[in-house]
Amino acid sequence: MTESVIRSVYVAPSGFEDVLGAELERLGTPPERWWGRLALCARPPVASVWALDVWTAPEVQVIASIGEAVRLLKSRQRNWSDVPVEFFRRSSLIKDKLPPVKAAPLVFPQRPPTSPLGGWTLLAPDRLLFSQTKASPFPMGEPRFVEDREGPPSRAYLKLWEACTRIGRWPVTGERCLDMGATPGGWTWAIAQLGAQVTAVDRAVLAPQVAAMPGVTFRQESAFGLDPAKEDRVDWLFSDVIAYPDRLLALARRWIETGKTARIVMSVKFQGETDFTIMDAFAAIPGGRLAHLFHNKHEVTFFWSEDGTFA
Repeated sequence: MTESVIRSVYVAPSGFEDVLGAELERLGTPPERWWGRLALCARPPVASVWALDVWTAPEVQVIASIGEAVRLLKSRQRNWSDVPVEFFRRSSLIKDKLPPVKAAPLVFPQRPPTSPLGGWTLLAPDRLLFSQTKASPFPMGEPRFVEDREGPPSRAYLKLWEACTRIGRWPVTGERCLDMGATPGGWTWAIAQLGAQVTAVDRAVLAPQVAAMPGVTFRQESAFGLDPAKEDRVDWLFSDVIAYPDRLLALARRWIETGKTARIVMSVKFQGETDFTIMDAFAAIPGGRLAHLFHNKHEVTFFWSEDGTFA
């Protein structure tokens, strides 16, 4: 493949290049070439679950010098994020001459940056691949947060923070939430910190410091044993349950069909191979969509809202 036919670029999560490649194959846009974690494709951009970011208007230009690369990028827009794969010294010299990009960690709850951000990399000392537009407002599609290393009992809360940041919506004071698979309590802690009421459900005991937080109620039982028809309606259903994806699919459908929740944020964890068939089934639910988060492991997050705003 020659660089002139690159029409889309996908950023793979670290360690999941094969999964993204398989997804792109299924979507009819197989990578023609990999450049580090960047999948370079000859077809126009498609919606990808596993890509952390998508460069939607890639171009390749021959550059005779560092100054020429800088002038080219600055002539298009101010903010650029680099993806150095090789030619590190040359890439660093270009980056140093571009306007600095403020990529300070977010203080949750905080909305993502809105300024246009492009991406670029050197394919060769004299070949610049860049895109003025990309899907994520974060470099490499990786949101970073100012972490709390004392309050939460696990780092799982970062996954909830990222999920809420992606959709631009989070629980607020007065809203009722259900957190399934809550133990040890990272998600419950994050929800209670926002001032919402949260009922944590798990067979294992919740961390004592989380159970004692204002607005937290704990039920020591199985999430799959709950009958949505007998439960009070909630504004948010959160689930980080470790279970087979088909059970999670059935769980999500039950809550949606009974109308007992307005929104769902659910981790879908894969045990073994990535189950694209189950992913298709989740994605087919009206009002829902899937995304692989930067803070996810071998899993995707299912977003659903009854008003369709998460789709």
